[in-house]
Amino acid sequence: MPRLFLLSSFILFFVASCGPVTQPYPTVVLSDLEPLPAYDTSASTIPLRVAIAAIISPQGTAESYAPLLDYLGTSLSRPIELVQRRTYAEVNDLIEQGEVDLAFVCTKAYVTGHRDFGMELLAVPQVGGETIYHSVLIVPADSSARSMADLRGLVFAFTDPLSFTGRTYSTYLVQRLGETPATFFERTFYTYSHDDAIRAVAEGLADGAGVDSLVYEFALTREPELGQRTRIIHRSPPFGMPPVVVNSSIRPQLGAQLQEILLQMDDDPQGRTALAAVGFDRFVVVEDDDYDSVRELEQQVGPLP
Repeated sequence: MPRLFLLSSFILFFVASCGPVTQPYPTVVLSDLEPLPAYDTSASTIPLRVAIAAIISPQGTAESYAPLLDYLGTSLSRPIELVQRRTYAEVNDLIEQGEVDLAFVCTKAYVTGHRDFGMELLAVPQVGGETIYHSVLIVPADSSARSMADLRGLVFAFTDPLSFTGRTYSTYLVQRLGETPATFFERTFYTYSHDDAIRAVAEGLADGAGVDSLVYEFALTREPELGQRTRIIHRSPPFGMPPVVVNSSIRPQLGAQLQEILLQMDDDPQGRTALAAVGFDRFVVVEDDDYDSVRELEQQVGPLP
């Protein structure tokens, strides 16, 4: 009997403890609910990293390309991070290692990157209705030189070790004279941008330089006095335009989206303004074999120290 009484007491206590709560739950009226605030993803959005080879000086690059980069960022709804390096080879390293998503490179940098690690063409700028450019040999306006042969024993400015118009083609001209730059010139030096090479000649720091024809023409529109202090004594045959490239490992969707934005820029008033800031008409698609003439001349010149 005592055991039965204890068992009954325990059951009554358990039932009482698990019974309904005496405090009422708060009343929820579904019609009064409000939507949650939108989640701000801006702080967590990964920037699109864009490298621009130092075809023009870093300050000139930042100023000229700012509208184009802003246009890309707006079109992608994504921040843009500009990555700059001193040499073309360093930019190629960034692309190979996947540290940038998109890059504006020089012609030889593309040919080298395509061969070494599969750098891919995305688009090229069209300027004056064409997708070609030249290497122009410039001298001070008061120089008596009429050809590369007249620069023997003088000081020459190269732009970059990997520059086609700023080094390879000039070396080719010297080799046609049966010499090398080391034996032909008194001294050579690198400026690491085409606009700085133009200024080196204009200011008498160099007796000659080979530069990108597009950069030279664009520099003269912005600083007409450079045209009064320099002149062209040789123009190369046409070569494939410096392209916009990506690494072969880029997500196909992103690559296609970037290409579409570039190709349609000239249909948008803001896009046309951004293109004009860098002297481009529009972007177009070209084929890799447009650069075969660069490869052929590169083979004639051979490895450069």
